[in-house]
Amino acid sequence: MVDLKTQYDRIKGEVDAAIAEVLESTQFIKGPGVKKFEDSLAAYMGVKDVISCANGTDALQIAMMALGYQPGDEIITASFTYVATAEVIALLKLKPVLVEVNPDTFTIDPAAIEAAITPKTRGIVPVHMFGQAADMEAILKIAEKHKLHLIEDNAQAIGSEITLSNGHKVKSGTLGTVGTTSFFPSKNLGCYGDGGAMFTNDTALAKQIRIVANHGQTQQYVHDEIGVNSRLDTLQAAILNVKLKYLDDYAARRRGVADFYDNAFKGLANVQTPARAPYSTHVFHQYTLKLSGTNRDEVRNRLSEKGIPSMIYYPIPLHLQKAYKDSRYKEGAFPNTEQLCKSVLSLPIHTEFEPEELEYIAETFKQIVQS
Repeated sequence: MVDLKTQYDRIKGEVDAAIAEVLESTQFIKGPGVKKFEDSLAAYMGVKDVISCANGTDALQIAMMALGYQPGDEIITASFTYVATAEVIALLKLKPVLVEVNPDTFTIDPAAIEAAITPKTRGIVPVHMFGQAADMEAILKIAEKHKLHLIEDNAQAIGSEITLSNGHKVKSGTLGTVGTTSFFPSKNLGCYGDGGAMFTNDTALAKQIRIVANHGQTQQYVHDEIGVNSRLDTLQAAILNVKLKYLDDYAARRRGVADFYDNAFKGLANVQTPARAPYSTHVFHQYTLKLSGTNRDEVRNRLSEKGIPSMIYYPIPLHLQKAYKDSRYKEGAFPNTEQLCKSVLSLPIHTEFEPEELEYIAETFKQIVQS
């Protein structure tokens, strides 16, 4: 699904030099490279503060802890997402309120958010799914109207750009109260282990996030509140600082692959290629199709027989998962989400394809779905 080896080979000299510098310094935790990367990412994102942490799930949890939510507070998010988004809400004894998504963009439906708000609602977590942003301008209006925090789950869309109605352009993850991301190796900006980050323009919130992420310390050995231990190690920061320079190039390469697929699959009656929202560029963390009138499992099996991997993101919606069972959510509660879980299929997409590889994938896929 992703060729990290060839990607590494292309920047091997820079990465190896960055790693060697950290090894020579022996400052493996909180070395100067961490601050250097945070500053570089803040400049790229156009925000005041970036706070790195151990992984994307921690980023969501720390952000919510820093916002001071209390047990029983309701947080709205989509049912069509990876479990981490709702997992941290539940871990903090908050109440995940799951809602419907747009069937074309796969992102949270603003109208469904508005309908789910109660006096206990404290925040909204829009997920920028598969590489493009949710309808943030509409969601911002709802958040401002009801005085709610916006925590953007930007793990799949870092580098995507939102165009506002006034023509102003901003990076996804920077419009809300706080944005979060993951540096899992397969992400568009991935390290060679695990990592995550939060970004915000709220200086006071940034300070609180740093306290929470460092054992709740206001100064060494002074713990004014409960915190966690979550940090990005210096080796990963050094690798990310190299790869950040290539992030826009990586996005362009992924869009090129998506354009190729789109053209190759044009006119296939039982295949719907990914929709591209007018308000957001798409960085194609995944290339996710919708299939109809064909057996998805059979398609996957036949692709596998031809040496082509594929994935289903996500086969079971959160509202039908045992861990998130709720009397409000029965099968059929969110028809768009449930239909997506039954019909989506993701094909390989990454930065290192050779033309003949893409031709082989596209032609094989076409033959399978047309037979």
